[in-house]
Amino acid sequence: MLSSEASDSPIIQPKAKKELRLKGEYTGMKFGKIIVKSRVAIAVLALVLLIPSFFGMIFTRVNYDMLNYLPDSLDTIKGQEYLLEDFDKGAFSFLIFEGASEKDIIEAEEKIKKIDHVATVLWYDDLLDVSVPMEMLPDKVYSAFNSGDATLMAVFFDSSSSSDETMDAITQIRSVANGQCLVSGISAMVTDLKNLCESEEAIYVAIAVALALAAMIIFMDNWIIPLVFLASIGVSILLNLGSNIFLGEISYITKALSAVLQLAVTMDYSIFLWHSYEEQKSKYPDHREAMACAIKETVRSVLGSSITTVAGFIALCFMTFTLGRDLGIVMAKGVILGVIGCITVLPAFILILDKPLERTMHKSLIPPVKKLAAGIVKIFPVFLILFAAIVYPAFYGYSSTNDEVYYDLSQSLPSDMENVIANTKLKDEFGMGATHMILIDSSVTSKDIRKMSSEMEKVDGVNMVLGLESIVGPMIPDEIIPDSVRSVLESDRWKMMVVSSEYKTASNEIARQMSELNSIIDKYDEKGLLIGEAACTGDLIDITSVDFQTVNMISIIAIFVIIAVVEKSISLPVILVAVIELAIFINLGLPHYLGEQLPFIAPICISTIQLGATVDYAILMTTRYKKERSLGNSKRGSILTALETSIPSIIVSAMGLFAATVGVSIYSDVDMIASLCALMARGAIISMFCVILILPAMFMLFDKVISYTTIGFKPKKIMEASEND
Repeated sequence: MLSSEASDSPIIQPKAKKELRLKGEYTGMKFGKIIVKSRVAIAVLALVLLIPSFFGMIFTRVNYDMLNYLPDSLDTIKGQEYLLEDFDKGAFSFLIFEGASEKDIIEAEEKIKKIDHVATVLWYDDLLDVSVPMEMLPDKVYSAFNSGDATLMAVFFDSSSSSDETMDAITQIRSVANGQCLVSGISAMVTDLKNLCESEEAIYVAIAVALALAAMIIFMDNWIIPLVFLASIGVSILLNLGSNIFLGEISYITKALSAVLQLAVTMDYSIFLWHSYEEQKSKYPDHREAMACAIKETVRSVLGSSITTVAGFIALCFMTFTLGRDLGIVMAKGVILGVIGCITVLPAFILILDKPLERTMHKSLIPPVKKLAAGIVKIFPVFLILFAAIVYPAFYGYSSTNDEVYYDLSQSLPSDMENVIANTKLKDEFGMGATHMILIDSSVTSKDIRKMSSEMEKVDGVNMVLGLESIVGPMIPDEIIPDSVRSVLESDRWKMMVVSSEYKTASNEIARQMSELNSIIDKYDEKGLLIGEAACTGDLIDITSVDFQTVNMISIIAIFVIIAVVEKSISLPVILVAVIELAIFINLGLPHYLGEQLPFIAPICISTIQLGATVDYAILMTTRYKKERSLGNSKRGSILTALETSIPSIIVSAMGLFAATVGVSIYSDVDMIASLCALMARGAIISMFCVILILPAMFMLFDKVISYTTIGFKPKKIMEASEND
């Protein structure tokens, strides 16, 4: 965030020869004049582009299954592809009927079989030919499907777990069953999640807009300029969402957060342009000339600031778990479009509405901060001690939070959601926490499969191993096995088995169980595969633990390099990144001390987003401090001036990010979205305090180091006598 106080101190300090600088100034003014001259055409073009953007937004598919972002190279993902290719089975769900008569269940079964993309429906009466008495079914098979007045029905779909076809089939199953059954499984969860998100998304944006508008009205000096900001930013947001159609699809996390994040992050650029325009009007009587100059200043200053934000989002693209790439590309694109909108669409809107804006000016409600700044500088050792005192507990909490995140995706959903209720009943009444599927080469003999099944049944937490051999037993001839059952459990290449576990997905117990099951599988078939939601989640845990370290390191290095180039310094990047990293440690460490558990994606995203979005606060203050020192002012005087001029801008920026995200965090019933927004809101405030309180203290302590390691930082000799004042 940059304000008018800093407009004469751009982030990029030109060091080229005078004629090159003058050429750059001329080019900047020329660009500004072109925008001013074309203001009406730009405004009309912006509105026209909203039409294709609207249709692009509608036709961009949204993916609600987090497991779809796992790499295709994983055995679990390959196994699911084999399941679809060889068995024509993609998704799998259990239906739970309670208190229903056998007649009603059979009628529902017949209706469900007719639904598009339902490949197979299995109840216990489907497991043998009608001529074979049901009493011949093994007891373990009968008890697996029945518990008290509740009975299970297995449904296989010929489409993937999160495809539109499967979700439509789930909806139809619930409809034809007339509320008599509950649907469990990841496909039902994805369906419920989609319905919930679609009902909430418009409200997310409305809340973010309303609170951001309130924050700007309070802190800005004009009553209607916040509406102009929102109109300009809204154009950029819609262009961003519409252009996502070229990506094919985006995740529901990206769709839910991108508009809110883009609003919060790019609001700063609009505020800077307005402040710069107001300042230039005092120098140029012609408002169009003033705007051309303001555009030039904005381009010069905002580009340097926005690069760090873009770098933070681009770092997410290096995740192996490709949800990061999805969010990173969309948000980096959003920031770039926000900058373009700030120097084209916003100036056009402001000039078109210049007269109403002139009549609605008022005094800013932010009080003078000169005494506050002086007080902070005066007691700077206190903040150095504070930094030293909290850095370890903050880092410890941060590290602990990373180890305490949850990976069970259903945990992020409301407890009264249909799928959550179904999974709870499945656990309580049938002892099923997770369901594994095992693919064994078809050449493995029935005798070996029976041995393998017997070993698996002895593994802790395994309730049942269901395969063709376990259903019929050794005494029943193959001829009486229905083709419908055989096609479910056998193909030319594979034999399939279903293993019911009492353990919950993403638990330590299920991890140990899967390890033992894989050992048994390898004994009989080295190419055998253990697949299912629990197995995919296990891969997710392994991948994201590495991703977190990778993305965090890339974002720090990228932003370090950017600051080093922009500020032409080796020491300043270390100081700035250290201050913002402390804010991140505090933000992500608090959940550990407060007993909160975060979704796995939260620490990865927040560490990069908070660094990229709030390091601008530190850059703003640093730029002014560096300029004051290069002019020969004393250390204390330079820091005081930098702090005094930066505090209003930092407050407005932080409150904008806070306002745009806090409402969503309170409203959303999806914990993954609520947690991310809560962390962003809290992170903005924590970063604000760290920069205002700790960064000036760092400058006081390391001023001499900075002077020797920064190009263009050369205090005048005459001022050295006052260094200790």
